[in-house]
Amino acid sequence: MNTAIVGHALRHDSALRHASGEARFLDDLPEPAGTWHAALALSPVAHGRLRGLDLPEGVRAILPADIPGQNDIAPIGHGEVLLAETLVEHHGQPLAILVAPTRDAALRAAAAARPRIETLPPVLSIEAALETGSFLVPPQIIAEGDVEAALAAAPHRLTGEFRAGGQEHFYLEGQIALAIPGEEGEMLVHSSTQHPTEVQHVVARVLGEPYHRVTVQCRRLGGGFGGKESNASWVAAAAALAARVTGHPVKLRLSRRADMAATGKRHPFLYRWQAGFDEEGRLLALDATLAADGGHSLDMSGGVVFRALTHALNCYGAPALRVLACAVKTNHVSNTAFRGFGGPQGALLMEDVLHRAAAQLGHDVESLRLRNLADRTPYGQRLEPALTRRVLAEAKADAEWDRLRAEAASFNAEHPTLRKGVGSFCCAFGIAFGIPHLNQAGALVHVYTDGSIRLAHGGTEMGQGLFIKVAQVVAEVFGMPVEAVGLAPTSTAEIPNTSATAASTGSDLNGWAAHAAAMAVRDRMAEVAARHLRCTPESLRFEDGHVLPPGGNEGMRFGELAKLCWRERVSLSATGFYRTPDIHWDAGRMRGEPFFYFTYGAAVAEVLLDTLTGEHRCLSAHLVQDCGRSLNPAIDLGQIEGAFVQGMGWLTSEELWWDGDGRQRTLGPSTYKIPGSRDVPPVLRARLLEGSEARAGALFRSKAVGEPPLLLATAVVNALRDATGVPSLGLPATAERLLAAIRNR
Repeated sequence: MNTAIVGHALRHDSALRHASGEARFLDDLPEPAGTWHAALALSPVAHGRLRGLDLPEGVRAILPADIPGQNDIAPIGHGEVLLAETLVEHHGQPLAILVAPTRDAALRAAAAARPRIETLPPVLSIEAALETGSFLVPPQIIAEGDVEAALAAAPHRLTGEFRAGGQEHFYLEGQIALAIPGEEGEMLVHSSTQHPTEVQHVVARVLGEPYHRVTVQCRRLGGGFGGKESNASWVAAAAALAARVTGHPVKLRLSRRADMAATGKRHPFLYRWQAGFDEEGRLLALDATLAADGGHSLDMSGGVVFRALTHALNCYGAPALRVLACAVKTNHVSNTAFRGFGGPQGALLMEDVLHRAAAQLGHDVESLRLRNLADRTPYGQRLEPALTRRVLAEAKADAEWDRLRAEAASFNAEHPTLRKGVGSFCCAFGIAFGIPHLNQAGALVHVYTDGSIRLAHGGTEMGQGLFIKVAQVVAEVFGMPVEAVGLAPTSTAEIPNTSATAASTGSDLNGWAAHAAAMAVRDRMAEVAARHLRCTPESLRFEDGHVLPPGGNEGMRFGELAKLCWRERVSLSATGFYRTPDIHWDAGRMRGEPFFYFTYGAAVAEVLLDTLTGEHRCLSAHLVQDCGRSLNPAIDLGQIEGAFVQGMGWLTSEELWWDGDGRQRTLGPSTYKIPGSRDVPPVLRARLLEGSEARAGALFRSKAVGEPPLLLATAVVNALRDATGVPSLGLPATAERLLAAIRNR
């Protein structure tokens, strides 16, 4: 029998259905009788006073006055409205919901809406917001030592400034929700969300109902990447409001253009820094500011800034430092979570510092990496520099670093306009939500009398393989094949008060909660089996679909034991709960251990650059990622490859652009370039670090994988620095920016 064992490379639970098209996403679900469709009327300007809204006849228009509860969709605090009332604060802000019997009719009505807006000057840059002191997240500072004195005493001082752009999530399944009204104010919401509980809360707030009257359900998402952590909540709230007002089931599916205009992005960052080095390239002092464009409201900016701040030194250290991070308010859409959640933006700082220092001091940047590795973070949490050195050395060995460097030098000597470049990168990424109370999860496990198992937990499946990993954990506990574990849709009716599936914690949190639930049932079953097999419960083995006593194979099938337990009136159902231990943070002192552990990764990339056009191609990439004892190596390798390519898009091709009036012009794939199949390096080799394991208390000694590998794409930027001879690049490093950098060097 094919018993599922944690650590086996099992395929994604929906892999075959994805390939055949049988996997049902929200828009594939049969629509209830009488379903109406909604569309949004969006603001055409970035900032102004709303004086009125002329709407077409023949459709139901829902305005702020129709909201029975609060016009408040903020995931944290207050200050973000579902529908603009008097003030418009960004291009693409929803002004009204138009509802009609067909989607086409609703879309036509939304396009025909004519708002009357008195325009106001928008704030469109981080610099402008900093000048006026317009903060969404006040400055947070991590400091150590006397940075002014250390800078003054340093033999070499450098200053730098650069920018990193935002990123559109561009999930294949756009934002969508189906709301079905019930009795006495009840509302069932099918939502493509990473956070069913937040959808429940926001819908209930808008409708003016207690949480128990709102049930949110999600079987799978067609991608999320953080874009469906908070934005899915207001989309669901709009559908639920329309359902409440009309009395019909209502589906709201945003078009790609509306989705890109109205939903948040990865936060763009502005970096300013001063650094002091000794003759050998050791960092003596660092004074840096990281300012994020949070958009017009808070959303998730506090957490993003916190993670950027705690990852600003990456795996490096300085005896004296002051790093300030903040988020400013602009008239852009409210920026939000995106894979890495500020960690990738934070880690870019030291890459700029090290490369500029290497160029000024005449050192190889690789030597500066090794000289500046740290054994603890600036806020006091322990790092493992030996693991950093190991993943970097192994990535270089896999890529044959010396050969690549020699070949690039030879190629560049022979070609006057084409240049090859080679770059590396290594990182330490902390795993846990930065807010301690979010690090909790629940699960529910049923065993039926035929031996089959039903598993429900609070995580959502967005293609990342969470469901198969947690199913493997439960199958391991019961010694059953993974096929025996049925996977329930995520539902607030079964698992309440969940955290988002985010921060790379999905497997850790939900896996442990499911393990606790499964162990509770197994312990009860073991008591029954022990009486019948005349042994102790502790001596029993659950394996290969059987329950076996010690010293022999005479036992019983798992299904027989389940039926026996039922006859003896023993419960075969249990809930499980988990909260991450050993994490704490002192916000006053900016010290603590906010992460349960760190993962380590490294990459080497080779690029080819046309110096006449700025066009470039990543020719090869070798990635090594520490996943501890992987729960499922096949899933983890897929995550590493996908994260790397997504990170490469953010850093090289995906440029968001607003015109001088604050209107976003990159509203579809014709103007916004995500990586395609031909952008993937022809040679892409990813592997898991062998012989590694996470700290005690980690789930089967595994480590998280969702976000950390995205940072490895920084190796591509470093290879472009090498190819151009320019140590500091604005990001994304598009062809235009690279050409300008080459001409201005």
